[in-house]
Amino acid sequence: MPRRLLQRYMPHPDALRRQRSLRFMSALIGDPALWVLSRRSVANAFSVGLFSAMLPIPLQMAIAAGGAKLARCNLPLSVGLVWVTNPLTMPLIFYANYRLGAWLMNIPGREAPERLSPHWVAERLGDILPALALGSVVMAVILALVGNLAVRLLWRWQVSRSWKARHRRRRRTCCDETL
Repeated sequence: MPRRLLQRYMPHPDALRRQRSLRFMSALIGDPALWVLSRRSVANAFSVGLFSAMLPIPLQMAIAAGGAKLARCNLPLSVGLVWVTNPLTMPLIFYANYRLGAWLMNIPGREAPERLSPHWVAERLGDILPALALGSVVMAVILALVGNLAVRLLWRWQVSRSWKARHRRRRRTCCDETL
């Protein structure tokens, strides 16, 4: 079942609460409802995490944690999924979000320079920001919906597969006993 796979990789809440750097969040980390691994909590965690990851703002992890608390979904998954936009993938993802926003606003998108620098971004921030914001929000909503639906469907498929396998095992043992 997907729950066992996820539990294998999730940190224990007590271990996180004991860390000095996370002490200010001990009430949030200690809430057992935010550590539940059910189809609903995992699917909603994917929505919150992927939505937060697409926002071109600082403190994405804090937003994901707050979203997990509001949505009552799995906290570690929500926060961990923010790392979809890590330092390696962030420029590509945000450039794609910008291009999507420019397309939606029907404005010509700027080509990325050969060498992206903070100076280039600061110079063109006024031109880039509206399209980047629109594209990021649209992409965030799309990924949140697709992520939620994909997790629900995969979870359902896995549970169905495990039920069928269990039914086959029971039928085999039942038939073996009658022989």
